[in-house]
Amino acid sequence: MRAETQNIVTEIEKSLELLAQRLDWETAEFRLEEFNARVEDPGLWDDPEAAQKLMRERQMLVDAIDTYKGIKQDLADNMELIELGEMEEDEEVVTDAEDALKALKDKAAEKELEALLDGEADGNDTFLEINAGAGGTESCDWASMLARMYVRWAEKKGYKVELQSESAGEEAGIKSAAYKISGPNAYGWLKSESGVHRLVRISPYDSAAKRHTSFCSVWVYPVVDDNIDIEVNPADIRIDTYRSSGAGGQHVNTTDSAVRITHHPTGIVVTSSEKSQHQNRDIAMKALKSRLYQLELDRRNAAINEAHENKGDAGWGNQIRSYVLQPYQMVKDLRTGHETSDTKGVLDGDLDGFMAATLALNVSGKSRADAQAE
Repeated sequence: MRAETQNIVTEIEKSLELLAQRLDWETAEFRLEEFNARVEDPGLWDDPEAAQKLMRERQMLVDAIDTYKGIKQDLADNMELIELGEMEEDEEVVTDAEDALKALKDKAAEKELEALLDGEADGNDTFLEINAGAGGTESCDWASMLARMYVRWAEKKGYKVELQSESAGEEAGIKSAAYKISGPNAYGWLKSESGVHRLVRISPYDSAAKRHTSFCSVWVYPVVDDNIDIEVNPADIRIDTYRSSGAGGQHVNTTDSAVRITHHPTGIVVTSSEKSQHQNRDIAMKALKSRLYQLELDRRNAAINEAHENKGDAGWGNQIRSYVLQPYQMVKDLRTGHETSDTKGVLDGDLDGFMAATLALNVSGKSRADAQAE
């Protein structure tokens, strides 16, 4: 076996080792048997919410076991093919197997990163908010570009994207938008996107064709499971109804159905502008509970958050990423140093490289300064 191929095999074996540790492979099959026994309980669906939670947990374990076994089997099969090809001096068989191992290495590395998503809420669905910063039309246009980028990313992941609320810009773009993104580990992947995003480009709205810098904030927080008890004192909130404003057409509401909830102790404001006022109250209250839950998570991880939020002065003081379209093409994450010149790909939703780099940094417990020093 060639040295390069042996190195690839070693990388796959390392990924398998980490997957086995995260899965607790020694007990995985026994845990699955327990899940199966509980699923067969005739009274399972007496509590639909608990049943759905159980089914999700079981499916996650099944997927993890299948992934581990699949990668391990593919590795063994391709190593056997290489051995046979070398014995029979069939270069085509060897080359095909080596190409398959390269693809398997990428798959194993991706699953290894997913296995690191073991935070308390990493597996949950997520809310994502985008708000334009100072800069008028420029920032509103940048906010709409970011919204498109995250929707594209979520669609590529196979996630469900629901627009919760949107406020249109006066001339172009959006002032703000809120989405609910549903899918396995949606919060775990997107949580690294919270912060200020900076755009540098030649403005399409400037007749003098000068470079402009725009800022937008992105805020990501998990959807709280219904079985997590978050108490909200009715005396601490104010509920307002209003007529939603948007770009027109099918998004215009003809009744005052949109709902805004203000939480006085924290200053948190959440909105929802679906067609049903009752539905909006439910959505907004869930969003509020999720925000309060996120505050609690932040308090528990105060030391880590302080290390990662101290990003230097850039617009609002916590810039995490720069997107430069002029005079050169570059997207760079200021926490990890990860960068690419494929700006079009990034704005079309190719964000996995940035998320993976930040996830690995968070797991290592290093600060941005430590990572850049290395």
